Amino acid sequence: MTQTKPTIELSPEQQFVFDLIEGTREHIFVTGRAGTGKSTLLNHLAWRTEKQIVICAPTGVAALNVGGQTIHSLFRLPIGLIADHDIDQNDALKKLLNTIDTLVIDEVSMVNADLMDAIDRSLRQARQRRHEPFGGVQLVLFGDPYQLAPVPGQGDERNYIADTYRSFWFFDAKVWQESPLKVIELTEIHRQADADFKHMLNAVRFGQVTAEIAGILNSTGARTPPDDGTITLATRNDIVNRINAAALAKLPGRALKAEAEVSGDFGKASYPADESLELKVGAQVMFLRNDTGGGGEGQRWVNGTIGTVTKIDVNVFVEVDGDVFEVEPVVWEKYRYSYLAATKKLKKEIVAEFTQFPLRLAWAVTIHKSQGKTYNSAIVDLGDRAFSPGQTYVALSRLTSLDGLYLTRPLRPRDIIVDKDVERFMRGIER
Repeated sequence: MTQTKPTIELSPEQQFVFDLIEGTREHIFVTGRAGTGKSTLLNHLAWRTEKQIVICAPTGVAALNVGGQTIHSLFRLPIGLIADHDIDQNDALKKLLNTIDTLVIDEVSMVNADLMDAIDRSLRQARQRRHEPFGGVQLVLFGDPYQLAPVPGQGDERNYIADTYRSFWFFDAKVWQESPLKVIELTEIHRQADADFKHMLNAVRFGQVTAEIAGILNSTGARTPPDDGTITLATRNDIVNRINAAALAKLPGRALKAEAEVSGDFGKASYPADESLELKVGAQVMFLRNDTGGGGEGQRWVNGTIGTVTKIDVNVFVEVDGDVFEVEPVVWEKYRYSYLAATKKLKKEIVAEFTQFPLRLAWAVTIHKSQGKTYNSAIVDLGDRAFSPGQTYVALSRLTSLDGLYLTRPLRPRDIIVDKDVERFMRGIER
């Protein structure tokens, strides 16, 4: 199946970064606030680059989102700490790593320093260029350390990182002492138009919330949420599951189940949708994929669009803003890169498929899963407290305007958590 290249309009800022990636060998970290179009730029790069490019990400779900492969499966690295252990590479892997011009890593903020150095060592080893960072491959990193952090290891792993690195963040990997990383921060926000709200979100992002900003957010958020199915963004899975199950149970009629079809070695942890999806007429759902099959109708929905189920037949009919669309199951493809000796080029092949309706119950979703989505209104439920850096920022920055914010409780100073190492790194970069 040949896919047509999507037409993506880049802003001048995004075009500048694309040209820099395309026209230089520099290692580049593309960052920026929520809604600045990092994903748009990455998508454009994937389709339009003239380079031999490989895209990877730290988790299965993140890799699926960008049509890439996980770092561990691409480099055949063991899970957990790699440290100075030998890295096994067969001939096929060496040939593959020798073909890469540019390695793109999405959601790089979830990559720890040890894994970053293992990528460096793998490329030097395979390409037999042991004195050149990344064996001469250009690295292009995408992500926002103010939004997602790497998962700290346990016990000995955590102790090793503490003894070996300044922090467990990717930017403190040893390789960056040998090679400069050019940091480019996209500044043009495409999600929010209101300058005051952008200013408040920035304050939350940088941990500089004044009493005045907190007062505005809390007084706006203190209104009673409308009873129209406004989505709840919560910190924990159990809260989300409880809200969704209770709302589904309230609807009349019997729930119908759609079971996913899985072929190949997809891996449960990477499932992009529910393996068993329960729906009723009247259920509030969120789309999990951009629309690709609208024919001449243009894009009828995007990843994150909210709608209501109106009919369940062979397919599911969903009403979005007064229009009813027939939604068919879609296929998520899991890719693997390989080397083609005949052409001496990289080949991207499908190794597993997951077929399911691109829908999820959406009276509630976790803040983590709301990453990258846009909502006109949402109820933010931080539970007892926000428990990871950037969590409150991610939740608030999903909203297009302050008018759409509802809080289950007032924000407290301890809900605004900014990682000290991120502050140090981002302060030190030239803009």
